[in-house]
Amino acid sequence: MLLPQAIAQGVRDQTVTQAFRTWEEPRVKVGGTQLTSAGVIAFDACEEIADTSVLTEEDARTSGVADLAELLRRLTPGQVRRGPRGGRGGDRIFRIRLRYVGEDPRLALRERPDRARMVELRRAIAALDAGRHSGPWTFVILDWIDTHPGIVATELAAVLGRELAPVKADVRKLKALGLTISLRVGYRLSESGVAYLRAERRRRKG
Repeated sequence: MLLPQAIAQGVRDQTVTQAFRTWEEPRVKVGGTQLTSAGVIAFDACEEIADTSVLTEEDARTSGVADLAELLRRLTPGQVRRGPRGGRGGDRIFRIRLRYVGEDPRLALRERPDRARMVELRRAIAALDAGRHSGPWTFVILDWIDTHPGIVATELAAVLGRELAPVKADVRKLKALGLTISLRVGYRLSESGVAYLRAERRRRKG
């Protein structure tokens, strides 16, 4: 379930407590969480709305929509909607209860690593490299991001001679370790990423 940045921030600020979606079937797991631009958000409930007459101006306000008329317009059955992979999103209406859980856990991982954390990073990165049949790949991407901060990922994909989507997936793996930070355009290394890359460069130089 995609939560736009403004809505995710609203959940964090407690001005948004729910969302409405038109789906064929529920697409969130009650009790599950999602990492968003504003932090971790939990899905506390997901219930089908059989009759839109029960919806109110308060429902619109707490879902981040201007007013009830706009909310109803967005939920009109039969209106063409696009799902995450194309096609219709569905005509069943669901109310999803949202709750802010906490900060993005990757934020702490971005800080300059101590010795124990550096050992963990090396093990994790070694596992990523070992899992690729074509050979190690993490150093090349980290090194490129360090020397090309804020450059669109398409240029990185061109340098690597790879498709864009898999390259972005690789960067996300490094981001999950706290090594990279996504910018409005491109990426940059975190403090953790800079420290790891410097250590790796020294190791390679012998």
